[in-house]
Amino acid sequence: MSPSPALSDGARPPIDLYHRALRGLVHALAWLAGGGLMVMMLVTSTDVILRKLGLSLTGAYDIVKVAATITVAAALPYTTATKGHVAIEFLFHKLGRRGRIVVDALMRSAAMALFGLLAWGCLDYGNSLRAKGEVSMTLELPVFWLPYVLAVSCVLVVLIKLYHLTHPGKPMIKP
Repeated sequence: MSPSPALSDGARPPIDLYHRALRGLVHALAWLAGGGLMVMMLVTSTDVILRKLGLSLTGAYDIVKVAATITVAAALPYTTATKGHVAIEFLFHKLGRRGRIVVDALMRSAAMALFGLLAWGCLDYGNSLRAKGEVSMTLELPVFWLPYVLAVSCVLVVLIKLYHLTHPGKPMIKP
């Protein structure tokens, strides 16, 4: 795409900046997911070793549960951006080109609606946890913010699905 005359001074169109920012956020969350996975591995390994020595790591279950939530939530946008989800395309390929375009658009639109509702539900659930003062079992860490992380992840999935809808056949990020 050639730059428009108004942007010939080297500035990028706003949509390009938006896509770059979205990709950067997705990559940052992918790193966060990797960090969460490392935390789960280290805490679990440490707890197993300490138990062999007759000790235990207090709050290991709480830490692993929080890290697992963060890992799954943070990995979801990256998996969506790279089109890494499992797809059953047996019937999809039996359709003609126009049929595939229509079905693809309908499925992406349905996924956007689903993840939008999921984000809304996560926000509502996080607000209810905050109002109740809900904490984890052992360490008594506040847990209201975990549904907020999931909500952000779901909103990003909606934005990525919108990108895929407007750029058919093109993954947002190459794996």
